[in-house]
Amino acid sequence: MRGSTRAGPVPVRLGLRENLGQFTLLALVNLLVGGMVGLERTVTPLVGAQIFGLGDLTVALFVMAFGVTKAVTNLVGGAVVGRYTRKKVLVAGWIVGLPVPFLLAFAPNWGWVIAANVLLGVNQGLTWSMTVNMKIDLVGPARRGLALGINETAGYLGVAVTALATGYLATTYGLQPAPELLGAAYAIAGLALTVTLVRDTSAHARLEAEQHHAHRRSDEQDPGGRSGATAAPGLGTMFAELTWRDRNLTSISQAGLVNNLNDGLTWVLLPVLLVQAGVSVGGVGVIKALYPFMWAVGMLGTGPLADRVGRKIPVVAGMAIQAVGLLIIVLGLSRAFLAGMVGSFLLGVGTALVYPALLAAISDGVHPAARAAALGGYRFWRDIGYAVGALVGGVTAALASLEAAVLVAAGLTAASAVWSRLAMRSDRHRR
Repeated sequence: MRGSTRAGPVPVRLGLRENLGQFTLLALVNLLVGGMVGLERTVTPLVGAQIFGLGDLTVALFVMAFGVTKAVTNLVGGAVVGRYTRKKVLVAGWIVGLPVPFLLAFAPNWGWVIAANVLLGVNQGLTWSMTVNMKIDLVGPARRGLALGINETAGYLGVAVTALATGYLATTYGLQPAPELLGAAYAIAGLALTVTLVRDTSAHARLEAEQHHAHRRSDEQDPGGRSGATAAPGLGTMFAELTWRDRNLTSISQAGLVNNLNDGLTWVLLPVLLVQAGVSVGGVGVIKALYPFMWAVGMLGTGPLADRVGRKIPVVAGMAIQAVGLLIIVLGLSRAFLAGMVGSFLLGVGTALVYPALLAAISDGVHPAARAAALGGYRFWRDIGYAVGALVGGVTAALASLEAAVLVAAGLTAASAVWSRLAMRSDRHRR
């Protein structure tokens, strides 16, 4: 769908080609957003275990702090975007993220790392949420899967490149402070680009809502504000739809939660498990980079795939592939580097199938006026998975073993695939 109206002297049009410059700029901004969280993928668990001598459950606290904070910020960010412009929220997210690299680089104790992750959660919740919303605003409904695939590709390329770079820096210069200070450049560049070049997209969202209203039959009613009304539903109403009232939306929320559960668990435990199995810190960096790299590159294909075949097939297949990847990591520890590479490859492919399909499914399922709140609610449940995964992994590792924790994640991921197969709506978005 494409159309135009005027916001002052500047014409507003929906479509990727019509907004290519801003769309590309937002992809670059999200690459920097991903780089911020990539700072911790390789090094931070090893800092906790090797420098501070902490146990698995205590190390897991940094991901729990990140996950809870990011989840709550997603929820609140989706609600406040109607009160503040998307650009203002994006700028605020970068400002909050500025201290994070310095807290991580010079932490004298684990409390500093926890504090850094509270700020990082707010940073990610605001910045990543806004790049998602702004790209969806720009392209309109017809190419939503493609837009989300490109957005997530940019972000997780940032994660992958930074995980690899920090592994190299840690091998050469030590676990602190050189790897973490890379994030200072990301935060400064992201803030500068946002302030000087990014334009707000609220007018694009209003245009889509007007077109949606014009084409919707007046007697059609759907959950989550999908009737002809343009007023966004309250946060409580939208949260209830996503959590228990709407069977389809609830199934999407649980899949997002479990996807990030296994990501959070492997984030905390996999570096320690691999080092114990004889893999070098540099090797861990390669393994940890492969996962988000495949995730990122894969979404260039899986985003458009979700537009063609629908949202359900990629979600079910992706969750099943992730479960297999986790099993391979555990069962192949006698050849830990090879098993880690194969497992990370499959985790990346599976997540690439799941991520844009779930975001697009949520966007399809609600009226455009409800979309920011719906995405915020979905991203709350998805990112609370980081905290749940860190908690489940830390407790299981403390009571049993690191291997048992990864097996638990594999079982939960397989169960999520079954739930999605049974409950997620099978119809696909049509142009």
